[in-house]
Amino acid sequence: MRKIDIKSVVWREGDYYISQCLEVEVSSFGKTRREALDNLQDALELYFEDIPLPKKLGVKNPIITSVELQYA
Repeated sequence: MRKIDIKSVVWREGDYYISQCLEVEVSSFGKTRREALDNLQDALELYFEDIPLPKKLGVKNPIITSVELQYA
């Protein structure tokens, strides 16, 4: 069995925590950070059931930053 390290971010929205993977388009949520991450792990396991596990994932040492947008 192979293991890979997958980077994710977690933030609070209202009553829930959102967890999102940075390398693939998979996210989940929960009432606590731990629950959000556990649910993300379950979602990732289901995601990788259908596609081959990559040898390497692309995001290394992510930095959280913000971007200011102007819109009408």
